[in-house]
Amino acid sequence: MIEFLSKQLDWVDVNYWFYLINDLSLLYIIIPFFVLELIRYAWQKRLNKNLVFDSIANIITFGAFLIIEIILGVLAVTKLYYWLYNNASLPHLELNWVTIISCIILADFAYYWEHRMMHRIGIGWATHTVHHSSPHFNMSVAYRFGPLDAIMPILFSLPLVMLGYDPILVLLSEVFVQVFQTLLHTEIIGKLTRPVEFIFNTPSHHRVHHGSNRQYWDKNYAGILIIWDRMLGTFEPEVETVKYGISEPLNSTNPIKVFFHGITRLFKKIAGIEGFKNKLLVLIKPPDWMPKN
Repeated sequence: MIEFLSKQLDWVDVNYWFYLINDLSLLYIIIPFFVLELIRYAWQKRLNKNLVFDSIANIITFGAFLIIEIILGVLAVTKLYYWLYNNASLPHLELNWVTIISCIILADFAYYWEHRMMHRIGIGWATHTVHHSSPHFNMSVAYRFGPLDAIMPILFSLPLVMLGYDPILVLLSEVFVQVFQTLLHTEIIGKLTRPVEFIFNTPSHHRVHHGSNRQYWDKNYAGILIIWDRMLGTFEPEVETVKYGISEPLNSTNPIKVFFHGITRLFKKIAGIEGFKNKLLVLIKPPDWMPKN
């Protein structure tokens, strides 16, 4: 077993496996499942204009996000990541099952902290609030992104590159975590078996994360493994029926308003606060922070 896990792998094979899991999952899991969700909505008489337009807005925000991410991804990989990899990293790690699995686990742990930061500082929430602003919960919501959602994760990826993991493997692992997250955006799947619910993030755990119920705020940040939340005190089980959305509802399916509403709200908050220091603090303090009089 040790020999199998440590045997060096070919990049062509690894890229193909990630292509099957990351890219093609859109065709063989996500789209078919979303169609199933639409059928379920229709059966429950919940398929209405708001839900349809909301889903369309989700896809449009994803398109805008993808343009930003492709540009930044190319720059990050060809410039920053590879500069650190070649000049400021530990000895480079071979490509084998041990490095692939460990990179995914570390990418998942990095995602936990990145996700937690996006909720707990003003500038992070200004972009991430887009993802939480839908009053619905389905596969299309997984593609609802804000304008800065492709930028901040870079900060949490750099330590993995500096540990000696190939930048391409780091990016592929991050996409794997995101694909896993996509599959959690559904109401069709209830709670799973206790061991699965204890170790892994599940639709039940992620429904909590999208809840506007007060006890669900800032809970269940996990990507793949819910054990991070259990260990770090941010876990909350799904008990009360989840009400999706944010504390200050957006009430719009206009994709431009959806994509930029968090940033515009942040600018309005900054404009309404006196003092240059306080204006800067709005960016790094929790979203509900206000200076004391």
